[in-house]
Amino acid sequence: MVAVQNKSRRGSDILKFICWIAGIILLNVLAANFFFRIDLTEDKRYTIAPVTKQMLGSLENEVVVDVYLEGDFPAGFKRLQQSVRETLDEFQIYSDGNLRFNFIDPNEISDEQQRNEFITNLAKKGITPTNLRATEDGKQVERLVFPGAIVRYNGKETAVNLLKGNLAASPDERLNQSVEGVEYELASAIRKVAFQGNKVIGYLTGQGELEMQQVTDLLGSLQEYYRVARGELGEIPSLEGLDLIIVAKPTSQFTEADKYKIDQFIMKGGKAVFFVDALNANMDSVGAGGMFAVPYNLNLEDLLFRYGVRLNPTMVMDLNSGFIPLVTGYAGDRPQTEMINWRFYPLLNNFSQHPITRNLDAVYTKFVGTIDTVKAEGVKKTPLVFTSPYSRILEPPVPITLEEARMEVKPELFQDGEQPVGYLLEGAFTSLFRNRLAPAGVQDTNVKEQGVPTKIAVFSDGDMVRNEINSRTGQAYELGFDRYNNITFANRDLAMNTIHYLLDSEGLINVRSKEIVLRPLDKVRVREEKTYWQLLNLAAPIVLLGLFGVSRYYLRKRKYERF
Repeated sequence: MVAVQNKSRRGSDILKFICWIAGIILLNVLAANFFFRIDLTEDKRYTIAPVTKQMLGSLENEVVVDVYLEGDFPAGFKRLQQSVRETLDEFQIYSDGNLRFNFIDPNEISDEQQRNEFITNLAKKGITPTNLRATEDGKQVERLVFPGAIVRYNGKETAVNLLKGNLAASPDERLNQSVEGVEYELASAIRKVAFQGNKVIGYLTGQGELEMQQVTDLLGSLQEYYRVARGELGEIPSLEGLDLIIVAKPTSQFTEADKYKIDQFIMKGGKAVFFVDALNANMDSVGAGGMFAVPYNLNLEDLLFRYGVRLNPTMVMDLNSGFIPLVTGYAGDRPQTEMINWRFYPLLNNFSQHPITRNLDAVYTKFVGTIDTVKAEGVKKTPLVFTSPYSRILEPPVPITLEEARMEVKPELFQDGEQPVGYLLEGAFTSLFRNRLAPAGVQDTNVKEQGVPTKIAVFSDGDMVRNEINSRTGQAYELGFDRYNNITFANRDLAMNTIHYLLDSEGLINVRSKEIVLRPLDKVRVREEKTYWQLLNLAAPIVLLGLFGVSRYYLRKRKYERF
């Protein structure tokens, strides 16, 4: 009887073993033919956006990504390094083998001359090294870190800066912001080199807008993604064929025919970005005696009002502002110059959580005004950029003198709070020429009174996209570069993000809204309870394993004692 039972049990065990083997083989066959991945993290940090997957799946040739964030780093940089590696691993899977990446440490080059040449070439390509200070074995050490990558495709290449975020944030927060932006930065670079953009941007002139040399950096950056055309609005019959128009710091009046062309372009689904000053003020006119800033007569107010915003004829002073050089005294015949806070140049470091402005660094502005919203049915209005809480609104005529920079600050005057200076408008707009005849001088007199859904962005500072010019060489500085303080602000990022959002029908810019929650450890508790948790982690697994072995031994002994 016992032999029969043992034989039956043996047959049952063999059958179970065969079923397990068959199940494992079936699972491997299914895994080989049906690909899937499950992200169990709360913030979906390992989930690649559908638009990124689609782009990677459309690659026709191999993309090569050389990442220079390699070496022995502190925990924060290791986390960024690991995030880049994990993201590229995911990209490789969804690219069907059309993506390859390498991690390179420039500091490993033994020959000093070759290493310096290599570092110089990286800097020319846009990867600027960062001098990282860390504590190792109780000593302060410095290491040169290259938080960037080069993306190559079919002979084209572009640099990617992986250390992004707001400089005003703590180092941990900035690294976390950089981790949040890894997917977008890499995907955007791949799109730049691998997919030829067919959208057309028109830079409009004819109303005293910024000259081409003053927008060289912006238009050059846009040409990496889009086709860019320039045209004088008064001489163009219509704006057909364009996808987006840029109006940057107009200083003279728009005719009704000019406004009609813009209006009908928007009614037909065209996008637009306006960088407009309400008051006439510039440093060239301030001089020794100062000036009064008075409103421009642009004849553009009613158009923007119909779309949902009003550019107020005001000027903002802000305690959070830039600096200008001023002569504060003389040493003999030589003037002594100091950098003085100039409250007419607000530094904008207060943003909404919209994908355009998320994790953006500070933006440098000059003589900025305020914006209000007005009723416009079917239009969603999203404020993008604000001044600091310590702002002051001035009504025209606004006296602007260099003496103001030398005056003692009275904080009680700067109590007007945060002021919006940039808005995104989305929806189906109503034409300014509704129930009106088309103005004289236009080609198409068939007025489209109600528009199709589209997007507009309005900023109350025309200098926001103006790059400075080197007076000695005549070359344009990088957009956002403050030559007096040798700092580059995020003006170009703001302008590019705005245009990408307006033209991005696939939604890649929305990847910037990815959020990874920073969960720092309690450093005091870590220090106090370090020994306890170390012992627990070492002893607990051994104790549990021993208890499992003893329990299994007695259970098996009890089970087989009956036979």
